[in-house]
Amino acid sequence: MKISKKDVVHVANLARLELDDAAVEKFSLQIGAILDYVDTLNRLDTTGVRSTSHAIFLTNAFRDDRIKQHLGQELALANAPEKDDSTFWVPRVIG
Repeated sequence: MKISKKDVVHVANLARLELDDAAVEKFSLQIGAILDYVDTLNRLDTTGVRSTSHAIFLTNAFRDDRIKQHLGQELALANAPEKDDSTFWVPRVIG
């Protein structure tokens, strides 16, 4: 499918992009090739093919929950660069 240079310029203007003539020519050819490929895919018979959200099967990478003891205040603060007896000291964020 051919896309006109005028269409490329229109979309570039909507995206607030400045394109020179060489870029417009390049993008019109590239977008045309992409649209040709999509047209090829649209002509495939997908009868009986189940819809999917991903091209590959995904598995859950999470581990099962296990009950553990918490660190405790002393151990949690052990490597803190700045702390007082019970809290972390962090740089002030809001002035």
